[in-house]
Amino acid sequence: MTEEDAPVDALREAAYGIFGIILNKELKNRGSYLFERVEREEDFSEEFKEIFSEFSSDYPELASATGQDGTTADDIYKRICKGEEVLPTKTESVYWIIQDRPGYTPSPDEDEKAGKWLIFLEKAETDEMWVKVRNATIEGRLGFSTKVSTAKENPESRDERFVIYVYTPDWSNEEEVMNIREELRKLGVEQRIGYKRNIETYHGEYSTGGKKVTYYSA
Repeated sequence: MTEEDAPVDALREAAYGIFGIILNKELKNRGSYLFERVEREEDFSEEFKEIFSEFSSDYPELASATGQDGTTADDIYKRICKGEEVLPTKTESVYWIIQDRPGYTPSPDEDEKAGKWLIFLEKAETDEMWVKVRNATIEGRLGFSTKVSTAKENPESRDERFVIYVYTPDWSNEEEVMNIREELRKLGVEQRIGYKRNIETYHGEYSTGGKKVTYYSA
């Protein structure tokens, strides 16, 4: 990517991300999540067109950005049906797929108090584990939110593997943090993983050269 392309790509990525959030919310309001419809191989093309039309009306600049490379709304729908924004290894339009726990509302001090378990995975095992973690988050068995990196090449990534973040609201609540770790073990996350506080991330602290910034490890 050239320096001139960077702002265009950033706007396109933001447009896809915002539309994805709106699409998921609207589809859920109409009965079921985006991923549920895709996994059932359901035809939701008419609802998709209606939602994209509303998105284009409300956010014309963002809607235009999704088509800067010649992509049409029909193209986006077809890619979604093949796993775009549903499965991480099939997603190339956004850097992350995010799933919040139903009913989740962030508190004012949550950013500083929150933290996350980091699950690094090879490509072959990522989609299956993501589905398990995503579903467990919706069921209320894990933290308030989870997200997974995708196949879109991220220039800020420090690892070639995929990674799932499982967020908890309070890093100092060790009992809650470890209960969530146990739930992850039940889902098949048996390897030792690390837990990082958001405050380290905000300070730009990462594990390098033998330096570890994980707060818990289990």
